[in-house]
Amino acid sequence: MQRIATSLPGVIELRPVVHGDARGFFLETYHQSTFANLGITDTFVQDNHSRSAKGTLRGLHYQLNHPQAKLCRVIEGEALDIAVDIRLGSPYFGKWTSVLLSAARHNQVYVPQGFAHGFLALTEDVQFLYKCNDYYRPADEHGILWNDPALQISWGVNNPILSEKDAKNLRLAELNKELLPRYL
Repeated sequence: MQRIATSLPGVIELRPVVHGDARGFFLETYHQSTFANLGITDTFVQDNHSRSAKGTLRGLHYQLNHPQAKLCRVIEGEALDIAVDIRLGSPYFGKWTSVLLSAARHNQVYVPQGFAHGFLALTEDVQFLYKCNDYYRPADEHGILWNDPALQISWGVNNPILSEKDAKNLRLAELNKELLPRYL
């Protein structure tokens, strides 16, 4: 497994060793001791799987009291994955990074706790899988407006398909500071 740094410390792209032949391919998508050697020591407790049509944007989401680190990958299509540092006091507060996740490349991205996360489906069908180190709690979920002008995220789309909830998210500056994680 190859570890690729992104522009935000803690957000890591991972590229596995893929063993391919005439039958197809094999790869390890998760191995606890390998990931620990790469600095990812979370215990993952929940796996999630979504399917999205081209142009669907999911996010930017986070949980405050039960923050989730996420290990994300795509098994069909391509998605633009975005992580935003929203930890008050962080030297990277309000900064974002992106990783193009692709079923063909088999790459993954690790998003630590304290970051808002979202993705855009770039191909006709995208199947997106991610592991979380804490359980999803609907009452603890918060969001940031996908096109917050202060963040200047380069999504490459003007009118994505959004859930009603995501369309109503506030800008980062409009959020009550009590609803943001702290940088430790």
